[in-house]
Amino acid sequence: MEAKIFRDTIENASKLCDTKTEVAVETEILIPDYLPQIFKIVKCFVQPVILQKQAMGNRLSLEGYLRCVVFYQAEQAQKLCTTEQKVPFNKTLELPEHNATWVSIVAGGEVEYLNCRAVNQRRIDIRGACMLTVRAFAQEECMAVTALSDAGMEQKTEVVDGIQQLAVCDKLITCEDHIHFQQTPESILQIDGDATLQEVKLIHGKAVVKGEICTRVLYVVATGELQQQEKTVDFSQILDLDGVEEGCEWAGWAEVTGCALMAGNNETGELLSVNAMLHLQVWRTAQRSIITDAFSTRFQTELETQTVHTALPLARLKESIEVSCSGQLPDEGAQIITCTATVCPPELVPTETGSMIRGRAVAHIICLNSLGELDCYDRSCEYQLDKNWQVSPEQLDLAASATLCEVSAAKQGDEATAKLVIHLNGLLTQRIPTSVVTGIECKEEWQEENGVALRIYYASAGEDVFDIARRYHASPVRILQTAGLEELILQQPAKLLIPVMN
Repeated sequence: MEAKIFRDTIENASKLCDTKTEVAVETEILIPDYLPQIFKIVKCFVQPVILQKQAMGNRLSLEGYLRCVVFYQAEQAQKLCTTEQKVPFNKTLELPEHNATWVSIVAGGEVEYLNCRAVNQRRIDIRGACMLTVRAFAQEECMAVTALSDAGMEQKTEVVDGIQQLAVCDKLITCEDHIHFQQTPESILQIDGDATLQEVKLIHGKAVVKGEICTRVLYVVATGELQQQEKTVDFSQILDLDGVEEGCEWAGWAEVTGCALMAGNNETGELLSVNAMLHLQVWRTAQRSIITDAFSTRFQTELETQTVHTALPLARLKESIEVSCSGQLPDEGAQIITCTATVCPPELVPTETGSMIRGRAVAHIICLNSLGELDCYDRSCEYQLDKNWQVSPEQLDLAASATLCEVSAAKQGDEATAKLVIHLNGLLTQRIPTSVVTGIECKEEWQEENGVALRIYYASAGEDVFDIARRYHASPVRILQTAGLEELILQQPAKLLIPVMN
């Protein structure tokens, strides 16, 4: 008689890559005639903006541009000016062999090193490198045995919780609104911002996403004074996501990729256009009963097993972190003009008891020194989430982004202190390994043991009755019933009566 085998699919989660890759920065910026000439380079920023991420077979491709922004001091009136340029890039990474049904890619970047110099009064040369942090998480379906019958089959079952990935979406959106300035800008120095997802409503095959983008416009007025104007832009998007239904769970965030200001009129104000990338992940929690071990009381058996990693959400991240950094200014008479900051991608780091999320931020304090020249002083610090997960980083997957929400700087004596507010958004999941039975084959029939009807086995605490039963081709249920026990794992030593099945 052959055993009847029942199978079902189970989701197997894996990390395809968690690596860093370098993107070279090589460009020249020509200052247009309508901008003042260069007196001095104050600070150069390079921000990687990733527009497309795709996994095709065993290749992962990233496409985007490097946003190069140069703050410089003008030759006339010694004022602060900016110029920028976008440098396109594409990067391809090799992935291990996989049969994933879903691949989620998270990528961010930071400057590794940078050399910016003025070749002449209208030409800037930039050389350096950016380091991209790339993580790719996959989910594939594999067949597992869920039930066995006939042929004297005994089985150990386990209920496994996991998530069934339904959708992974990255979408670039554009939002527009009008902004009124308190004072008329003579020139715009910088426009940046941070985005917040406020509501995600899942319906059949769609996701309605609502949020807001807080933009900050740094500009110079006619007197040469720097002003900052904030404007909140609301957005609402409907995303088509096959397989998504009400009751599913989600995690996501949005990143501002670019801002532009276009001329308006006195009544409507200037037109502010903001581009942002939406990142959304939708899943359904699945619970399945699977076979983790099996044998036959009548036949020798050969098992096929596979270690499956089921993913469980540990935390949906939506945190606001306040950090500060300070240091002595080389020039005691320097005056702080403005301050901005760079936030590097968050990472999982090991601790004595598990893992925590940590990252690095750099405040850039622009000052006017006692000689009337503009200088930039960098002060670095670490940001971290004050929570420890008692799991090693190798078992965790972090799909998250850290963005700058607020920044300010103040001076006391010759000491400058910058305060930053950083938003951390995303999802932290744990991969839990389970050895499952994927197949079983009956071999030769066990030979009857003449004259033996009952055995006595002295078991120790912690032994598994299922393993004892397998050793003697007996039913674990009958052993438990005979001993008056309920749990397969013995809590204390016991004398077990083992009936011979043949």
